[in-house]
Amino acid sequence: MTTKLNLASNPFRNRALPWTVAAIVALASLIGLILIAQSTIQTNAKVATTQSEVAKLQKQTNDLHKQAEAIKIALTPEQQSALKSAHGLVNRKRFSWSQLFADLESALPGGVRVARIVVQEVRTQDDRTVANLDLTVSSKNPTTITQMIEDMERDGVFHAELRAQTLQRGRGESGAEYEMDVRYVPRAGVPMTSGERNNRPVDTAGERGKTQ
Repeated sequence: MTTKLNLASNPFRNRALPWTVAAIVALASLIGLILIAQSTIQTNAKVATTQSEVAKLQKQTNDLHKQAEAIKIALTPEQQSALKSAHGLVNRKRFSWSQLFADLESALPGGVRVARIVVQEVRTQDDRTVANLDLTVSSKNPTTITQMIEDMERDGVFHAELRAQTLQRGRGESGAEYEMDVRYVPRAGVPMTSGERNNRPVDTAGERGKTQ
């Protein structure tokens, strides 16, 4: 005899399964919320600490500026001039002529000859030595000079601006001389030798050098 089961009148029920799934989902959501809350609290604490440090550094900077202004006001014009000259002497001691000549040699293309170099100013900017130069070079091809200026700008060691061009009219000479204002930023990591420090004369009115 076959027994027939009528599911419509007696359906199968598992009441524990939905509650179990709901409990698992709720527990996972609760854990996620706790982790998010902890991460938010830690991030806010780091932001608050950073803002406090920035405010402290800004206050120290402002205090130093006020002290510097007070010292500047207290100095006489003669003392201010002497202080500026002292800073110039310190900057010039950091300047390396051998490095300048090495950088120029690598920057000048063939057919370009250095006729004159004058160092107008040496200063420190962002913990790096920066020098302003008057540079005069000679070349028979003006296109070479144009390309040289572009290459200097791309390399970042020299920034040159053409100031004047003079044709060479001497016996057996051709081409032209090009006078340029040059901003020179030496490559980092090449210190000046002790021989340069001891033997290089320092002129507070402006250190000048010439090479042929």
